[in-house]
Amino acid sequence: MIFLSLNEGGENMDSLRKPDGFEFQRLFVQPDYMAKELSESELTRDLFVSDIGCFPRALHHYRERSEGCDSHIFIYCAEGEGWVELNGAKAKTVAAQQLAVIPAGLPHRYGASAADPWTIYWFHVKGAHAAKLIALYGLDAGPFRLSMRSHAQWLDEFEHIYRLLDDKPYSLPAQVHAAETARRLISGIGLNAGKTAQDKKRESYLEQAIRYMTDHLADSFRLSDLARHTGLSKQHLIYLFNRETGCPPVEYFLRMKMQRAGQLLDLTDWSVKEIAGAVGLSDPYYFSRLFKKMMGCSPTAYRGIPKG
Repeated sequence: MIFLSLNEGGENMDSLRKPDGFEFQRLFVQPDYMAKELSESELTRDLFVSDIGCFPRALHHYRERSEGCDSHIFIYCAEGEGWVELNGAKAKTVAAQQLAVIPAGLPHRYGASAADPWTIYWFHVKGAHAAKLIALYGLDAGPFRLSMRSHAQWLDEFEHIYRLLDDKPYSLPAQVHAAETARRLISGIGLNAGKTAQDKKRESYLEQAIRYMTDHLADSFRLSDLARHTGLSKQHLIYLFNRETGCPPVEYFLRMKMQRAGQLLDLTDWSVKEIAGAVGLSDPYYFSRLFKKMMGCSPTAYRGIPKG
């Protein structure tokens, strides 16, 4: 990353900085009437796109908002390099294939590298769910690199959103679809972006544990067996399941059994006793009580509910 106060000709760089106006740029800003309608509509008020654009090779690109922005800003650097400074902290480089997210209300500055100016695909979103999604996935902890799959997803979804808004800014159905596409993009990127090696290790242990449970749905459950299979202590397993699923391993296993029992009730004509045995519960009365507690109705009543 290169910061210069003077360019090669001796001209002050501040006079060259510009927020936009780049060759082949694309830019869309919601009309005031539509932004108001979107902020009030039940289908879009929790999340909608307020601005979207692409600035190719954006030499001298610069933005500064000392009071922050009223929308959440997503900046994806497809090529080149830039920088982002949040709330007066040290500027961070944003390299090619990296995403930077700036929450609403946070003072910030950002701009293109002087030596290798970035090409950015960006959008702004508003609504309470935008802040919650950013917090849920830790998207404001970047900048972080996207995988090739996420890179392709970003470019594809960006194009889809931009075309929808640019072609039919007056159309509420198009606006709703653009908002849903942005939501899917944010959550999809969030599932895979910015994960540390420790995060991936936890996921691997959890997947290993759940595969073991799936293979033993017809058996009784002992936490010590699961601990031995995964190579983790019982205490660590309990911590891992509570953190990632919201419940301890024993309860998670019972939920899996009841889900499987529900499938058998729908797809077979087996008796309740036979289904109880198939999920490793020899006492059909205990099975029925447990099923009702977890599924909200008895096995017989569940079988009678029309599905699909």
